[in-house]
Amino acid sequence: MRIVPFCPAVLSILASPAFAHPVLGMGGSFDAGLVHPFSGADHLIAITLVGTWSALVGGSARAVWPLTFLIAMLGGFVAASAGLQMGFVEAAISLSVVALGAFVAFEFRMPVMLGAAAVGMFAFFHGHAHGTEAVSMLAPYLIGFTTATAVLLLVGMVAGHWGRSAARRGLLRAAGVCAGLVGLLLLGGVA
Repeated sequence: MRIVPFCPAVLSILASPAFAHPVLGMGGSFDAGLVHPFSGADHLIAITLVGTWSALVGGSARAVWPLTFLIAMLGGFVAASAGLQMGFVEAAISLSVVALGAFVAFEFRMPVMLGAAAVGMFAFFHGHAHGTEAVSMLAPYLIGFTTATAVLLLVGMVAGHWGRSAARRGLLRAAGVCAGLVGLLLLGGVA
């Protein structure tokens, strides 16, 4: 089990505060939107795992789930920008990391529409977090984080496709376990 040391190494890197939205009202430019999904473990992992999970499941999930994520994320952004207040966004985002990590680790299969509902719910909270930060220049910020999200979804899809072979499947499963552990740390406020 050469992969076992991998997980603690990743977790030690993420031991500092990892939330991608530490300060409200800081977003506004294209650059801020583009960097946002890469700036914290919660968004980075969850978005990438959606792509990975969709590729592992295959079929129409490969297109439906990433597209659903983008659309629902934009919906969450619009809702937050319009003033919708939600007090459990951070917890929901952390739970999305846990759930998506488990879905990848156990290669969880579900009907495409049920998976789209789950992915859409997770994405709404991620989008809401983006929307609470954008205080000006909403369109450039929106374009920036949507572009970055699409790139992360694509990276996850490539990883999921790469990991479909029996020889590589264990690595993806281990990555899913590690991601779930990171989500639990985020949920507990440790990371």
